[in-house]
Amino acid sequence: MKAWQFVEQGRPIQLNDVDEPTLEADGVIVSGKAAGICHTDTGYLDGTLTSALPFHPITLGHEIAGVVAEVGADVTAFKVGDRVVIPARMEGPGTSLNGGFAARVAAPAAFVVPLPDGIGWDQAAAASDAGMTAYHAAVGQGGVTRGTKVGIIGFGGLGSLGAQIALGLGADVFVAEKNPKARDFAASLGITHVSEAIVDFADQDLDVVVDYAGFGTTTADAITAVRAGGTVVQVGLGVAEATIPIVDLVSKQVHLVGSLAGSNDDCAAVLDMIADGKVSSNLTHVTFDEIADGIAKLKNGEVVGRLVAMMSSV
Repeated sequence: MKAWQFVEQGRPIQLNDVDEPTLEADGVIVSGKAAGICHTDTGYLDGTLTSALPFHPITLGHEIAGVVAEVGADVTAFKVGDRVVIPARMEGPGTSLNGGFAARVAAPAAFVVPLPDGIGWDQAAAASDAGMTAYHAAVGQGGVTRGTKVGIIGFGGLGSLGAQIALGLGADVFVAEKNPKARDFAASLGITHVSEAIVDFADQDLDVVVDYAGFGTTTADAITAVRAGGTVVQVGLGVAEATIPIVDLVSKQVHLVGSLAGSNDDCAAVLDMIADGKVSSNLTHVTFDEIADGIAKLKNGEVVGRLVAMMSSV
């Protein structure tokens, strides 16, 4: 079968002929219907995150939605024909195993989450990484709930979902985003507190600020903007290092925590919110054959929201 693979740092993703995946006793094989394209994929190619890949060539694609095609002998939780997603995880497909930029992908059954009826493949794929990661950051690490005053930095694929999750839970949301089109998107969701920088809301006693951008200055601004005793959750990795205002961190006793990916339960919670109509990714579609072009557009900042490859052309 054909698969889009990372071959070497500094080279574009390559379309190669690969073997069909092998079914393990504790695993399943999923026939892919949609696969999200992520900034992490660009990081694997340009060297920023290349060291995280355990081998190469490796098939990328860590945001996967599809149908169970085969079930291992020891698997009882799934059957052939089940709609599922495979949430992103460091030990999973597209990161440590061959991933979803192919017609079929193998995964341990423990890595797989049932997909409720009525959710499109494209929304499901986006939920398997961006949705899960956004939820874990806001709720799992930030403790966002009804009545929380939460700042969202960055209104791209992650931040827009984090804001919708917070709104769906009854929080009061404040968005900081430099891209005018993304600010317009935030306003279209009914968010009335939208500005270019989170420090513009420093007088609002924000309980939590979630930095989905991570460009250093955004982290510093989050610490400045959050209330005394508040929490700053760092998700984005726009740069590898940041200079932060230690005086603000200490004098206000700010809780600064990191957040990475999430759990199956986080993914399931987001899928339930999508099914309830509370959360929806802003999506751009490409075909399987256009995955390389999609990654290039994502790297060049030409995509607002999430980019999803629909796998019908495989």
